[in-house]
Amino acid sequence: MPYQHILIAIDLSEECHPVMLRAQELAISSQAKLSLVHIVEPMAMAFGGDVPMDLSMLQQQQFDQARERMHGFASRYPQLSVDNRHLVYGQPRQEIHRLAQEQGCDLIVVGSHGRHGLALLLGSTANDVLHGAPCDVLAVRLKKPE
Repeated sequence: MPYQHILIAIDLSEECHPVMLRAQELAISSQAKLSLVHIVEPMAMAFGGDVPMDLSMLQQQQFDQARERMHGFASRYPQLSVDNRHLVYGQPRQEIHRLAQEQGCDLIVVGSHGRHGLALLLGSTANDVLHGAPCDVLAVRLKKPE
């Protein structure tokens, strides 16, 4: 059965273009709608939630920078309307799952570095998204930068 709505979850790095291209191929072959999401994680999460200072101004700057980068990234793909671009604040796995459910997505496409050893033990966004996803998940293998 062809996919109807594909959600592409990206970190806005240059490595994301193969993820986008793979999702585009699937969308064209199944005439699916495409949506794009980038998650801005709370800075406090990096410090284990216990931060002795107010990070709201830094967090807003981070969000504004992500908005600009999202616009630059998405502008390369004219089939992505502004309404189908989502910049969300929160924990990646939860927010990607929530958005996929809200938007009625039947496929989530993410990039994966295929980590091994300690990096695998620590987990990755692609692995997190896979577990508990409300729909199919496609992990596109990313090449390591040389």
